[in-house]
Amino acid sequence: MTDPAALRSELDRIYRADSRRILATLIRLLGDFDVAEEALGEAFAAAMEKWPTTGVPGNPYAWLVSTGRFKAIDRIRRDARFIPELASTQEPIALPRPELGEEAPIVDDRLRLIFTCCHPALAAEARVALTLRVICGLSTAEIARAFLIAEATLAQRLHRAKEKIRGAGIPYEVPEASVLPERLDTVLAVIYLVFNEGYAATSGTSLLRSDLCQEAIRLGRLLVELMPEANEANALLGLMLLHDSRRDARTSPTGDLVLLDEQDRSTWDQQAINEGVERVEWALKSGFAGQYAVEGAIAALHAQAPSSDQTDWRQIAALYQYLLNYRPGPVVELNHAVAVAMADGPEEGLRLVDSIAARGGLEGYRWLPVARGELLRRLGCKAEAAEEFRKALGMTTVEGERRLLRRRLQEVGGT
Repeated sequence: MTDPAALRSELDRIYRADSRRILATLIRLLGDFDVAEEALGEAFAAAMEKWPTTGVPGNPYAWLVSTGRFKAIDRIRRDARFIPELASTQEPIALPRPELGEEAPIVDDRLRLIFTCCHPALAAEARVALTLRVICGLSTAEIARAFLIAEATLAQRLHRAKEKIRGAGIPYEVPEASVLPERLDTVLAVIYLVFNEGYAATSGTSLLRSDLCQEAIRLGRLLVELMPEANEANALLGLMLLHDSRRDARTSPTGDLVLLDEQDRSTWDQQAINEGVERVEWALKSGFAGQYAVEGAIAALHAQAPSSDQTDWRQIAALYQYLLNYRPGPVVELNHAVAVAMADGPEEGLRLVDSIAARGGLEGYRWLPVARGELLRRLGCKAEAAEEFRKALGMTTVEGERRLLRRRLQEVGGT
């Protein structure tokens, strides 16, 4: 009999590592998001009940998928309201048995699920919310906080998206090659969204969720295999690798956020940097510099600089200006202002930041007061800097960021 504490720890590990993959497969097999989510919960409950006696199976993923699917079909047969065609099924559909590391990229369940969540029939905000829910595993409350809307509103948005998929018969598949290009932009945006949620979590006790970063990179590789000549797919993969190369340096041993200019660059992953730079350069040489290629070029300049002082901030500012012309937005504008501050001094950067704040559009975005506070701190305006850091503290629930902001407050005498 397995030790209960050890079993619970192993189940927790399996849930963190594989629950999204299991859910994606159950959605494919059962054809319904809600039924699959219930089946996922029932499968883990069954494991908690049976594994103390039988032990952990050799392939936990296959066991949990099979168990969840059988339980869902039993329930569907008792209540044919959800998927009538399955209710009359006499024999279960054969379960695929992929070995770890041997999944064929084009039939990967999580890639199929992203294409389903990103179907053009769904509203743009619904695509993002649904992806965060089923791919990232964020709760409705967490997503609502990220969107700055009421939890009930977000729950209704998710419900409508699922109903649209069910009612419109949106297929659970990677589309044919002929329509891949027109769907690519949305899929790339969602994969980058998954990565960013892992790279800078919007809630919780941990600053980073490396599982989400690795999942986004894995999906990026699948897309590149599916569309090897797609410039922006290669650029996005390179961009994610460049950002992820700094993972170990971005937090202190106590879990606090470490800003770029304070990071130990000797810990950066040079293999990831080399591949990231190579992919970004390949995309740039194609003759079209899209969003991810330009952001990748910025990340490459950071990754290849020996120190913050030796970073080519003027080129970074110029690249952000290009992005502003190509795809304007207040977040890009704020990043441009910070780069200008590094190149031309904090006074010029503060002027730009104040202009952004005056126009609005970044209310509730914690990095605006953080940026303004840092510039005021550099200018010696301690009281005003403290006010900005207090604003930022009120906008974040991530404890590692809060500790950094509290230290900044102490530095400017704002405690």
